[in-house]
Amino acid sequence: GVFEMREKGMIEVLNPSEAFLAERMAESAGSSIAVTMEGTRPILIELQALVTPTNLGTSRRMTKGVDANRISLLIAVLEKIVGLFLQAQDVFINVVGGVKIDEPAVDLGLALAMASSLKNIPLPPQTIMFGEVGLAGEIRTVPYIEQRLREAEKLGFTHCILPLHARKHLSSSFSIQTIGAVSLADAIEAALTL
Repeated sequence: GVFEMREKGMIEVLNPSEAFLAERMAESAGSSIAVTMEGTRPILIELQALVTPTNLGTSRRMTKGVDANRISLLIAVLEKIVGLFLQAQDVFINVVGGVKIDEPAVDLGLALAMASSLKNIPLPPQTIMFGEVGLAGEIRTVPYIEQRLREAEKLGFTHCILPLHARKHLSSSFSIQTIGAVSLADAIEAALTL
């Protein structure tokens, strides 16, 4: 369960996804929406990245809510495989709402947020994304695909970027348009041209 402290004590938050997205600036570069799982419950969360030229000799990497080693891995993939130059950039990552995430399904959202911030191009506001990013830049499938899509549909999202393999094996039909990506480069191109 998700609870919020109010004047009268702890109150249950009936729709955590809606609560986490309440103050989102939809047209902001460096912001993405990913779907993570807490047990078997899908929750939509905003991931923020700020990529800016460094003023120091060594670039800084600061994270809040995700493992710093995971961000270093994603930066390496963005540089080596995708060709984005992040070596001379400070990278700041934040998971909105104080949530701590250790699920690899948010890799795609984190990588797209960093690419969006570096290029200063906002991601489409009604698009969600999820998928694990491998060292070769491939997008790998994650569990609970259909539950994640249903939660996004309930909140009015219209597009989802997900692993191509997962898209091929959907057993239900959804009103949300799914865009399958084989690689991180494909996902970035799809997200920035929607």
